[in-house]
Amino acid sequence: MAKKEQNSNNNNNSNNNNNNGNNNFFNNNPLLIFVIFSIVTIFAFKAIFPEDQVGSETNANMQAFGQSTNKTIPYSDLKKMITSGKIEYVGIGNTQIKAISKMGTGQIVTYTARRVIPDETLISTLEKNGINYGGINEENILADILFGWVLPIFIFFAIWMFIAKRMQKSMGGGSGGILGIGSSKKMINSEKPNVTFDDMAGNKEAKEEVQEIVDFLKSPDRYVRLGAQIPKGVLLVGPPGTGKTLLAKAVAGEANVEFLSVSGSAFIEMFVGVGASRVRDLFEQAKKVAPAIIFIDEIDAIGKSRASGGPMGGNDEREQTLNQLLAEMDGFSTDAAPVIVLAATNRPEVLDPALLRPGRFDRQVLVDKPDYEGRIEILQVHIKEVKLGKNVDLKEIAKMTAGLAGADLANIINEAALLAGRASKDQVDPSDFKEAVERQIAGLEKKSKRISPKERKIVAYHESGHALIAEITKGANKVNKVSIVPRGLAALGYTLNTPEENKYLMQKHELIAEVDVLLGGRAAEEVFIGEISTGAGNDLERATGIIKSMATVYGMSDIAGLMVLEKRTNQFLGGQTQKDFSDAMAKDLDDHTKNLLNERYEIVIQKLKDNKVSIEQMTAELLEIEVISGERVREIITLNGGKVFVDEDLHSDAIVSKENITEKKEVIEEAKTAEDEKEETK
Repeated sequence: MAKKEQNSNNNNNSNNNNNNGNNNFFNNNPLLIFVIFSIVTIFAFKAIFPEDQVGSETNANMQAFGQSTNKTIPYSDLKKMITSGKIEYVGIGNTQIKAISKMGTGQIVTYTARRVIPDETLISTLEKNGINYGGINEENILADILFGWVLPIFIFFAIWMFIAKRMQKSMGGGSGGILGIGSSKKMINSEKPNVTFDDMAGNKEAKEEVQEIVDFLKSPDRYVRLGAQIPKGVLLVGPPGTGKTLLAKAVAGEANVEFLSVSGSAFIEMFVGVGASRVRDLFEQAKKVAPAIIFIDEIDAIGKSRASGGPMGGNDEREQTLNQLLAEMDGFSTDAAPVIVLAATNRPEVLDPALLRPGRFDRQVLVDKPDYEGRIEILQVHIKEVKLGKNVDLKEIAKMTAGLAGADLANIINEAALLAGRASKDQVDPSDFKEAVERQIAGLEKKSKRISPKERKIVAYHESGHALIAEITKGANKVNKVSIVPRGLAALGYTLNTPEENKYLMQKHELIAEVDVLLGGRAAEEVFIGEISTGAGNDLERATGIIKSMATVYGMSDIAGLMVLEKRTNQFLGGQTQKDFSDAMAKDLDDHTKNLLNERYEIVIQKLKDNKVSIEQMTAELLEIEVISGERVREIITLNGGKVFVDEDLHSDAIVSKENITEKKEVIEEAKTAEDEKEETK
């Protein structure tokens, strides 16, 4: 315990030193520094270009007469003295006239009179009497201070403020430091959320994982007296739209603590050291309002592995920010001031290992896409303000939306409400929800898009081929709807195959079945039209990708055996692969892909020929009514002598037959009797 206290003191001292270095005299008094700078600049300018150089030429004649006494007289008396020849020299200003008496009269006197304007006879009188004259500078202390000091400082200050504001806007700087670059106050959203766990449906496991954080923030003494240490950081990982930010807000709302949220990209600026300064500022604010939760969204923006930059180095600013974050998470204690750091990312594989070690983000919570029950719960949350029709079944909507995230489900409900409002309905019907799901999956329906009868026929045969192969093939997703109405950007028709449940594993026969379904459209064009088209481009691309993945990633081919040829990355963002095989293996892989595609294509063609009547009937109905349901597809196949494959229910006990259960029971009972006999003989 003594070592821990010493280490924490050292960390605190280092943080204080850093803060003291950041809060120096120059950063705390920027205006005073600027005024001093302005005064020094003006003094230097006046030293280089003194005002006496301008005034020396005009006042030299006045000073040449030496010491004199000053006397103020009326302008009329001064003109009389000029006429009488008592004046030696006259200096003419804008408002005053100064005259020097002749030397022979005793003490030299400087007569000052206020000039009367206009007086055009003065110059002629001086020239008539042979008196020298010139101009003088009239000194005004107030004007000299105003125009020589105040005005330049004001102009400098205005320029400085303009530049500072422009730089703050362009860089997003706050109010701290010189120009406010280092502060993060304006970038931090501080609040006490009203969100609770009831507002976040689905992901029961994720809520259970963070429940102990809520308990610790509510009653930390219960854990401290037992010697337990709450995790300092919890990393929320998962695909986009699954509710990671909402979960973090729910933790703060359940615990009723301050919630400080900031984006990871807000720490990175063009100036080196700004990100580190903002990290320090963030933790300082959290300590002031403790107990609190710090939430850093998209932490991969600053938490990328430092080894990813290669031998030539990486981003110095990002690395300094990451180093400061690591130091801050080590430097504060959750016992004295409970501050817990939550972070969210879609790319946990790119984070620095030092960030994921115990004592920092030592716990990862997966916030995955919801399952069937989770989707029902999410739908129930989002329909609270929606007026539903009596025949709306959320279970049916949940079955149609397998694989969608919570954000997608919320968008579907909103889209259904918009469709009902557009049709001036009093409530949202099941048809609105079905159309909203199709919009989410396939895109917007384009009824105004005109296609020729020839193209409609090609599309009808194409989609009928997809639908039939999907229904008669083991492991394929069942058909929900077949349409030849254009949707989206390029689709002239579509076959909607929606599994009722998320699939986390796929067997080899299911992958082959998906390839067969994709090839069904192209095969139908060749069998029933006699010529192929460009409509199967995307289908062939997807089929090729599946077969290659079977060989390179899943070890489902003889070409590479169990060897993995590609590594998967960014699994939450669609997935990317990194190839790791030789040129010879690449040639074998291409040959394998080509041969397997041709093999499956011939099998699909034969299946279509065997079900020719069903295809023709489906195509005729599509050309007539444009849309048919999955039930109608199965009905057509059955009526024409075809066999619709009924898949096993993987989410019930039906996968294990009663015969297998009885056989297993008999084997277990025989083993028990054998063990009992051995014990009796002993």
